[in-house]
Amino acid sequence: MAKATKKRTSGGDELPSTLQRSGEAAQNTYAKTLESAEDQYGDGERAHRTAYAALKHTHEKVGDHWEPKEKSGPSDARAEGGADSSRDTAGGVDANASKAHLYDLAKKLDVPGRSSMTKEELVGALQKANDASTRRARESKAR
Repeated sequence: MAKATKKRTSGGDELPSTLQRSGEAAQNTYAKTLESAEDQYGDGERAHRTAYAALKHTHEKVGDHWEPKEKSGPSDARAEGGADSSRDTAGGVDANASKAHLYDLAKKLDVPGRSSMTKEELVGALQKANDASTRRARESKAR
């Protein structure tokens, strides 16, 4: 049985697990931005935050992976405010998407109680569902 190779950025860094389970466009967006950010900021947290910020403009987290967004742009209040924003992040959920879109994702992820939730509640429930899905994927891989 062949051993699976871990996907890496052009700089040799291993892609985060959620990106390893994502499409090539998401992987390329993250990897290219990370490489550029490392040239500018050095290898570290700031470069990775920059790469995730770029990814969140074009993709949204759905369960344990990233999918292309219907419309490019900032995903939440923090992304709208820029690097110095003290606003909350939605953790990969496109909080700027329509309530109908968020409801469809909640349905896809089988979020209980979704039909009576406000848009803000859907965002929070999707964050929890995404985190749980990612945790399960990582645990099953570790076995």
